[in-house]
Amino acid sequence: SIIRRQRQELKLLIAELKDRDKELNDMVEVHERHIQAWEDDRQKILALAERCSVLTSELNERNAVIKSLTKKLKLLESQHNDSKITLESTQQKFKELTQKVTDSSVHCQALEEKNQSLHCSVLELSAKTGQLQAREQELLSMLQMKDKALIETTDQITEVTSKFKTLENALRTAKLDEFTRNREHQDLKMTLNDVMSQVNKMKDILSEKMKESSKNQEEISHLKQENGCLRSELILAVEEAQRKDQLFQFAKSKQVRIERELSSLRQVCVKQQRDLHFLHVNFDSSQESRQ
Repeated sequence: SIIRRQRQELKLLIAELKDRDKELNDMVEVHERHIQAWEDDRQKILALAERCSVLTSELNERNAVIKSLTKKLKLLESQHNDSKITLESTQQKFKELTQKVTDSSVHCQALEEKNQSLHCSVLELSAKTGQLQAREQELLSMLQMKDKALIETTDQITEVTSKFKTLENALRTAKLDEFTRNREHQDLKMTLNDVMSQVNKMKDILSEKMKESSKNQEEISHLKQENGCLRSELILAVEEAQRKDQLFQFAKSKQVRIERELSSLRQVCVKQQRDLHFLHVNFDSSQESRQ
């Protein structure tokens, strides 16, 4: 009965050893798969580290490009401010020239009105001269008809002659004034033409400045868009690097967990080896006792 019991125990122990052996084989396979997965993860981590270094270099290059673009943007903004200041000064000059043109036109209109009044006065003087000439003819006819009133007529003639001379002098002065007014009018017209040409030049300069300002605005908007794109790409690269860092941390934690499982499996193997050795010793002792 003892031998049967021991045989039964041996059968059970052998079946348990087979089960343990199968479990160990399964654990070894799992461990090999874990090692293979760990090696794959290690290769992936190396590839990710290499790609991370490449992305870091690209990030540094993008940062340098962003810095240069920022400097260029600041330069363009300063140029835009200078062009704004120049545009404001040009507009101020244009306003001053417009005011001068309006003042000149008002002065020219006043001179034209004065010239018109002088022309009317000249016409009146010429009419008076005609009337005086008619009066002189009447006086001459009266002188022929009236010899008695010779002295009175002579006095009247001398008086009329003096008046006529004064009128001629006044006519000459009026003609001189009209000539000077015409010269002043011509000078004012020339100055007005010069002012208008300057105004046209300033308009052309102003249009060129406006075109240049619009071009600068378009370039600034384009640079801002490019800067926004680069910033979004930088944010995406940083997010990708963070994801890679998280994957690396997950792989590291997985490796630690696998090492822990491996150490526990080693402990289990050591315990099973000890139990197997103990069973062998018991089996040898039982055989010796049977013999």
